[in-house]
Amino acid sequence: MSRSGSGQLPRFLSFLILTLSLSPVVAQESIDLLTVEGRYGFPQSYEHTFDGKATEITSMVNLKAPVVFNEQNIWYNDLTYNYFAVNNDITMPDQMANPIRLHGFILQTGWVHRFSSSSAIQMLLAPRYMTDFSGSGLSRWQMGGIFMYEKIFRDNLMMRFGALYNQELGGPFVVPLVFVDWHFAGRWSLTGMLPIYAKVQYQANDNFSTGLAFFGLITSYKLGHPAYAGDYMERTSIDPALFARLRVAGNLHLEGRLGYAINRKYVQYAADQTVPFRISIISFGDDRVARNVTFGSGMFASLRLVYNMPLGNNEK
Repeated sequence: MSRSGSGQLPRFLSFLILTLSLSPVVAQESIDLLTVEGRYGFPQSYEHTFDGKATEITSMVNLKAPVVFNEQNIWYNDLTYNYFAVNNDITMPDQMANPIRLHGFILQTGWVHRFSSSSAIQMLLAPRYMTDFSGSGLSRWQMGGIFMYEKIFRDNLMMRFGALYNQELGGPFVVPLVFVDWHFAGRWSLTGMLPIYAKVQYQANDNFSTGLAFFGLITSYKLGHPAYAGDYMERTSIDPALFARLRVAGNLHLEGRLGYAINRKYVQYAADQTVPFRISIISFGDDRVARNVTFGSGMFASLRLVYNMPLGNNEK
């Protein structure tokens, strides 16, 4: 496969896709401009106290809209909306959030500057609006940022190194980041922003690919219901999954996933229950006391509709 465009796309668009892809793509030869996902988590028992089961239903929409100034400078825009719902038939104490309804809006926007054909930097603001849509105010906003240095080592290997910072409701949160885009053997590739997400993919043909994917990130949401106003909900889950992706028409693809949510938790804390500092999954001085009961890890299935823009000629 070739990294260069074939003339099928304008030069600036080929450069844009090559330079800016921050999501899992096939060796930088295409970019998922729009993704819409629905996910069903199979019912799981609560850890204690309650006899019933919880069912998790989520959805996600992601849109990318970069703006090209020239071949050295681009303004990158990426907006993600997440919805998380946990349903059950259990009556819980009033101070426990039930049912759970969480909404998250995460924006990545900022400057990408290319020094040469093999190196670049990305400096992005990453504000979040995380809420249950009960009440409003500045406490729903979380400020953050991403810095990455990019290096193309050879035709089949590009990497970025940096970090993500976010002011979670539970305290400051830093994640060291390594982005990898590596065609390591024939039709096999590895793409991802470790440790947040990754895909090991086998590209069977132009219309079908399959492999292993995972996603894992801690997020927190301000709760506004009068019974527990001031509390926040922290969601944690590591989601490895098998996936299969099929082109259905033109640039539209369907991607199905079947996986297992490991260490999935929705934990409710009082506003003053915070962690002094966290680096990825490592916490320093975390003595918070949960105000609710969580349910267990379990299987999930999801379906994605993806609009994928090809870079051009992908022949080797």
